[in-house]
Amino acid sequence: VQLQASGGGLVRAGGSLRLSCAASRRTLSNNGVGWFRQAPGKEREFVAAISWSSITYYADSVKGRFTISRDNAKNTVYLQMNSLKPEDTAVYYCAAARGSWYYTSGPQYNYWGQGTLVTVSS
Repeated sequence: VQLQASGGGLVRAGGSLRLSCAASRRTLSNNGVGWFRQAPGKEREFVAAISWSSITYYADSVKGRFTISRDNAKNTVYLQMNSLKPEDTAVYYCAAARGSWYYTSGPQYNYWGQGTLVTVSS
């Protein structure tokens, strides 16, 4: 499966962005999908994940502000980001697992998109 992340950009603190993760070559409907991010000089960290049945899980740092969802008809997973903060600035990556559950660790994912940059100005 190939993943294409998009939707990043520059936004002011308090603003919103919606990231998309579109899959090609095969359906994602039976797979767990996650979003991760990596800020400059920092390690990659888990952001949010969704199971095949749309059970979701979030990092504490984004809980209540970010929402992950999936549209199986479009073979796409979304990350709606509201109330953005400067500390949300990072390259955001989507990833898909061969398994169907949600996973919070990078090695549990098998396929990765190329990343999309989110910059939040203060």
